[in-house]
Amino acid sequence: MMIKSVAQIEKVRRACRVVAEVLQQLREQARPGVTTGELDDLAEAYIRKQGCLPAFKGYQGYPKTLCTSVNDQIVHGIPSGYVLKSGDLLSVDVGAVYEGFYGDGATTLLMGEVSDTHRLLAEVTEQSLYKGIAEARPGNRLSDISHAVQSHVEKFGYAVVRDFVGHGIGSQLHEEPQVPNFGPPGQGPVLKAGMLLALEPMVNEFTPHVRVLSDRWTAVTVDGGYSAHFEHTIRITDDGPEILTRMGE
Repeated sequence: MMIKSVAQIEKVRRACRVVAEVLQQLREQARPGVTTGELDDLAEAYIRKQGCLPAFKGYQGYPKTLCTSVNDQIVHGIPSGYVLKSGDLLSVDVGAVYEGFYGDGATTLLMGEVSDTHRLLAEVTEQSLYKGIAEARPGNRLSDISHAVQSHVEKFGYAVVRDFVGHGIGSQLHEEPQVPNFGPPGQGPVLKAGMLLALEPMVNEFTPHVRVLSDRWTAVTVDGGYSAHFEHTIRITDDGPEILTRMGE
């Protein structure tokens, strides 16, 4: 887990700011009647206009700029002609590259009239992300983050996805270490100032089990339950975690 230089962190910060701005635009533009493909076009155009490149497009053959995962889709849903409808949960994941350095973020958006059950799923997932971020401090262990996420999620009877995890980030989209959203505290590397992590709990309504569809990308719950996904890229500092993919940072 490499400590990043000031110059490297500034490039990641620029990429993360663009990610935050894209996610804000999606919050404003995603609504019933819009297609996930239209949102993808919007995101790609904005990223390129800001002097960045889409991080996901072409990554291991992935065809689009966004991942748009609806309802029982957990992650890596491919934007398409799907028309969003009231009641949908839309998880959007986006990455940007600036001068060879990456930013990565995700949010779950509620379309129109969403059931209280699914609204709570999204709220708990977002809360669990911030519980994990709070543990990203020098001197803590990596799994302190994991344990904080899992503990919060399971208090509400939801299930943390285990097949997909957070990760280091910098000159590559996915760097060591992997950051699971489950596990006991006090294990793994000691966290140090200058580390960059992309923390991203994915939480299922019922069980943690997943399967991948025939497109070889879209991961869905095996039981048809809904799923939510939130992510921030953070920098660990001596004063605690700094969230790089939040508007205003």
